[in-house]
Amino acid sequence: MKSDFYTAIATIAADRNIPREAVVEAVQHALRTVYRKMAGTEEEVEVDIEPNSGSIRILVLKKVVETVEDPELEITVSDARQSHPDAIVGDVVKFDRTPKDFGRIAAQTAKQVVLQRIRDYERDSVYAEYIDRVGEVLNGIVQRADPKAVIVDLGKAEAMMPAREQVPNERYRVGQRLKVYLVEVNKETRGPQLIVSRTHANLIRRLFELEVPEIYSGAVEIMAVAREPGLRSKVAVTARQDKVDPVGSCVGVRGVRIQNIVNELYGEKIDVIEWSSDMPTFISNALSPAKPISVQLNDTDKVARVIVPTEQMSLAIGKDGQNARLAYKLTNWRIDIKDPESLRVDDSDFLREARAALADAPSDFMTQGRQPRLVKSDGTINVRDHDFGPLPEDLVNMSVDVELIDGVLDVFYNRELRARFDFETGREISLSDEESAHVS
Repeated sequence: MKSDFYTAIATIAADRNIPREAVVEAVQHALRTVYRKMAGTEEEVEVDIEPNSGSIRILVLKKVVETVEDPELEITVSDARQSHPDAIVGDVVKFDRTPKDFGRIAAQTAKQVVLQRIRDYERDSVYAEYIDRVGEVLNGIVQRADPKAVIVDLGKAEAMMPAREQVPNERYRVGQRLKVYLVEVNKETRGPQLIVSRTHANLIRRLFELEVPEIYSGAVEIMAVAREPGLRSKVAVTARQDKVDPVGSCVGVRGVRIQNIVNELYGEKIDVIEWSSDMPTFISNALSPAKPISVQLNDTDKVARVIVPTEQMSLAIGKDGQNARLAYKLTNWRIDIKDPESLRVDDSDFLREARAALADAPSDFMTQGRQPRLVKSDGTINVRDHDFGPLPEDLVNMSVDVELIDGVLDVFYNRELRARFDFETGREISLSDEESAHVS
């Protein structure tokens, strides 16, 4: 018995990768249960397993009293002194009650109890290990995939990725390696249940922390993340140290860092923008790649009215409104996107602000090709603090494009050359019939 039990304990501990003490405790608990069933008693029992030899003794504990009221738990002084000469009232004495064939019976009966206790220990160990890892990215291998749930092997445990946490355009296959975000750990009767996600916005955050050392060290901080899983995400970052480019740090040399993240997300597009405490600037950045002309905030309704050049409306709104939705999620401001032409009948402060924004463009604004300008109510436009016009009446309050080449300012509307001016003198240059044709 000595050899069998000692070998069994050592084997179980090694196979299950759990401490030997936990197996010993499970064995003691099982043997107490077995003995009580064999003896048909409710006596207080202690199982003594000698740690080196593995020998087992069943000890019954009784309290020494003057008058016995419960024979299973108490013993008189005189009876106790027959085996414990020094016993006095109040002592707890132990009696060896190990059955002769207890080793064989224990090996047969205690097996299931021991295994159940070990399973309980393993469940508690898994729960204790993963409950503190909620919010982390874990590496896993797909074990089973079906429309309802994907089972991911995390090494020491299996996790479930329900349909709501799966990216719609991702296809999961058995043996596929994935990085998943641990959302929650629930303690169930059948063991801890781990829920993981591929759609959570914080998956993006954690992947950037793993890929960008500046984020991990705190030199760059992620301020906000907006995501439409599998399609596109926007990440707002800011620098916490001088001379650190937050956007460049995330993108990496030749885009290597961000490309690694995109590859992990199977091609999901990611826009990295610079966060700003100035909300109009932040909203303007959030609408990237569009370049808004003006942003006006309504603090009461938390609505931002944004004016963008007519040709950039599709960029600002995005396919099916995606860019505007992500900007809203990122900034938590509702965004009303307008182009100058749609506001031509509006004489509000917003329109005047937009006109001023167009008029006050920097001196090198014209080096970037054609640029938008709003035609004032008197039919003139302002370029580099010079007024030109008047333009034809049908262009009043409309958005036109201007281009300065070799001292000549051309004015276009819907790609049609409508006017031409000498930039230095402001004199209008007449157009020939050929020149007034459509210009691409």
